Amino acid sequence: MLEPGFHEVPRGMVATIVTHLEMRQPANTGPVSNDWVFHRHHHASPDWYRSIFSNVGRDWLWFSRLHLSDDDLTAVIHHPDYELWTLRIDGVDLGLIELDHRTPDACELAFFGVTPQMVGKGAGRAMIQHAIARAFTRNISRFHVHTCTLDSPQALGFYIKAGFTPIKQEVEIAPDPRLTGYIERDAAPQIPVFA
Repeated sequence: MLEPGFHEVPRGMVATIVTHLEMRQPANTGPVSNDWVFHRHHHASPDWYRSIFSNVGRDWLWFSRLHLSDDDLTAVIHHPDYELWTLRIDGVDLGLIELDHRTPDACELAFFGVTPQMVGKGAGRAMIQHAIARAFTRNISRFHVHTCTLDSPQALGFYIKAGFTPIKQEVEIAPDPRLTGYIERDAAPQIPVFA
């Protein structure tokens, strides 16, 4: 357990506060718009997946999937209890929804976000409605997600407004993916690099 006070983060690392949230029954998020097209990917290639993952998550230092081998990544995204969805506009994938049903009685919103050009256009609301509806098509008692202080500043409030309840926080320290080569060095300029 961390003691109260300041704790220095080693050089080459990034630190973040992670907030875990859950939903025990489907939230009423209002009328669902049919203006958005969602596409489910059953057999996505690792290269395609890494591209959409990076396009959505680069500004927030998403890196956890980028170091996986093709076999390890395929084992996740092709698992029968894993749903990989994209928001598709004019044939281009501009949003990512990942629903992980591999734990009995639960669903994790493993990854969720839009590409920079979709921020502020209402896509997030439509996507979370789709995610909630899909999660509760199975007999689950818990739909959960986590967000962190590296994510968009709006993320935590967005999840709470969508009906999730914060349940705990953690501190995470990880190697900075801009220094390990998983993400371009100029990504996420709002987060300082301490080499």
